[in-house]
Parts: sequence; C-alpha cells; structure tokens
Amino acid sequence: MRDTNLLGPWVRRFLLEHLVAERNLSINTQKSYRDALALFLPFAGTRLKKPVDRLTVVDLSPDVLREFLAKIEGDRHCSVATRNQRLSSIHSLARFIGLRSPEHVSWCSDVRSIPLKKTTRPLVGYMDKPEIDALLTQPCRTTRQGARDYALLLFMYNSGARANEAAGLTIDCLQMGTSPSVRILGKGNKLRLCPLWPVTVTALKPLLESRGANDRVFRGRTGEPMTRFGIHRIVTTYATMAGEKLPSLKNKQVSPHTIRHTTAVHLLRAGVDINTIRAWLGHVSLDTTHIYAEVDLEMKAKALASVNIESLPKPAKTGKPTASVLNFLSSL
Repeated sequence: MRDTNLLGPWVRRFLLEHLVAERNLSINTQKSYRDALALFLPFAGTRLKKPVDRLTVVDLSPDVLREFLAKIEGDRHCSVATRNQRLSSIHSLARFIGLRSPEHVSWCSDVRSIPLKKTTRPLVGYMDKPEIDALLTQPCRTTRQGARDYALLLFMYNSGARANEAAGLTIDCLQMGTSPSVRILGKGNKLRLCPLWPVTVTALKPLLESRGANDRVFRGRTGEPMTRFGIHRIVTTYATMAGEKLPSLKNKQVSPHTIRHTTAVHLLRAGVDINTIRAWLGHVSLDTTHIYAEVDLEMKAKALASVNIESLPKPAKTGKPTASVLNFLSSL
C-alpha cells in the first residue's frame, strides 16, 4: 500500500502530472515551481536533519516554511516579490495535496494561512520617442550582425514581444504578404497576432533568405538560435552606447522588457484604446495594461493643461459651494 505521508511521490505528481498534464502551464512557469521546491526541500531536510527523500508532508510545517522565507530574504537577499512567488508555489503544492488527501487538509490549511507580504509596485520604466530612436540608430546596419541587431530591436519595439518570445520566433510565424503580421506564442501558451510595419518587414527579410519555415528568425554568430540572455545583452549593450549620445538614457536601466513597456506607452499616446493594447501585448487582464496609463507623464501633462485654472469658479465667501461650482463638478 502506498504511503501517502511521504512527500516525494506528492512532489513528483505535482510537478509532472498536475502542472503539465492537468494545468498545461508554460515551461517557464513549470520551472518557477520547480525552482521554489528545489530551494525549500533541501532547506527543510537540513533543518530537520532528514534526507530529502524521507521527508513527510507534515514535516513541512508552517514554522519551517517561515524560517525558509526569512532565510531567502536575509541570506539570499531576495525581494519581497520573489519571496511571495516562492510562497505561492508552496501554497499550490499544499492545495494540491489537501484536495487529494483528506488526512492532510488541516496541514494544508495551516500552510496556506501564511500570507503574502504586501509590497510597493515599482513604476514601469519606458523610453520616450527620442530615446528609442537613439537606441535603434546604434547598430551598424552595413554589417550582417548589425543588420540582425537592428531588425531584432525594431521587431521588439513594433510587436512588444518579450525576450523569450523573440528568441523562440520561427519563420513560419511571420506573414509577409499584403497585410504583414506576426503570430507570437506568449505566456500560458497564448497566441496573439500583431501587425508589422513596412520598415520592420524590410529589416526582417534579409534574415529569412534560404531558411526553412521551422528555423528561428534570430540566430547568433555561429548560426545557433539566440537565447533570451543573448537578446538581453544586445539590448543593454546598445542602450549603453545610446546613453553616451543621449544623457537622458544614462540614468535608465534599459532591458528587453523596457522596450515592451515603451511600445505600450507609445500606443497609448497614439490614441489606441486600452483593450487593443492588452491584446497587442498578450495581457490576460486589463488591470495589467492600466499601469501604462498610470506612468505616462505626457498624457497626464496634457490632461492638466486642458484644465484652465483661471476659468474655475471661485467659491462663495459664505463657504458654501455656488451653483456654478456644483455644475462644474457634475460635468467631470
């Protein structure tokens, strides 16, 4: 008879059956859960002086979990967001076990009672139009490598693609006909279509010559597919070069995700509705897309300029609002 108290079989079922077969999560999400457990289980084994393969479900007590969270914040200097991500992964494991093993419901409840920490969401970083233009002018387009780098930067700005999405892009995902577009596989295996500018199509075409439909669009010097780390290096290198010519870029941390944020903010400034931007970027919720409206100073400045302070009605000396004030407020 199988011992339902041993933790090992539960972890195996959670990672290989639940996350893959039942929930069909993306590879990156699966790795995130795996990494959280790869840190927590050895810590629990050391703390309890037991081999990892002999740990039981109840060994992962709330006290051990709290010590683990304190350790990754103190010793590993993880941010609150990372701490919450690790805790969420363990919460998911506890819920998985609790739903399938009634004798562990109480343990599941105790583990899941440990709350996530509140944290301040940092402001989204993006580039203004002169800054993204300066970035795009850095690659030497007369060389093969420079032409590839220019096409990569322009494609990411055009589509708002993440670094791993650009790295995994294959030629058959590009439509270069009368209505050029790209099909991008994003988070959660979600597909989205983005239109391509004519200038983007022109930059991409030399990269596709004599290539198969299943080949990666962006390849390194040796012909191997580029990785998200290689794309990150390219972006940061050219951002440093652009910062030498444009001082405003020196104080900004530019990454592939910064280009993605830049795409969203520029679409917003161009008058594109927020729901279209959500579909463009592949966001699941509008709440995620609304952060761009919160950080765009140019649109806030325009909104402020549209309010003429001189024309605002002055309050009556009695301290009571006048009819004109009430009419103005009701029109907002």
